[in-house]
Amino acid sequence: MSKSFAKRLGRELNDLQSNAPVGISIFQAEDFSLWLIDIRVMDDNPLYANKIFRLQFRFPKSYPIEAPEVKFIQSYGIEIPIHPHIYSNGHICLDVLGSGWSPVQTVSSVSMSLQSMLAGNNKNERPPDDSRYVANAPFSPKQTRFVYHDDNV
Repeated sequence: MSKSFAKRLGRELNDLQSNAPVGISIFQAEDFSLWLIDIRVMDDNPLYANKIFRLQFRFPKSYPIEAPEVKFIQSYGIEIPIHPHIYSNGHICLDVLGSGWSPVQTVSSVSMSLQSMLAGNNKNERPPDDSRYVANAPFSPKQTRFVYHDDNV
């Protein structure tokens, strides 16, 4: 593990522990390889009211130059949100997690982007190719070349 990798994640962890955005909290962050972050949608969107969703962040050794692997996971009563850009296996079609990644992004900013994406959704549906994608999906969403064609959701 490089010094800059550990230093950067250490700062991000301290910031999340002391100054997390509203509706975002650390569930688990025991090391610098995998974190679990819980998010809640903070507006009155009936699709997600009173629900908590869990994000899994896996950090490559080249973080923050390379994006982390981020996906929603199911865990003890926590479901994967239904959204036109979130597959039923938790993979997320969002450009900031792939080709739109920038090293200025943080765990906090990615979590807020996903929180905002959920808050703005009014469609209780999965992506149209959900069944086909999930049946053939790689383990890591970073191995998928998503086509970003719908910014309206």
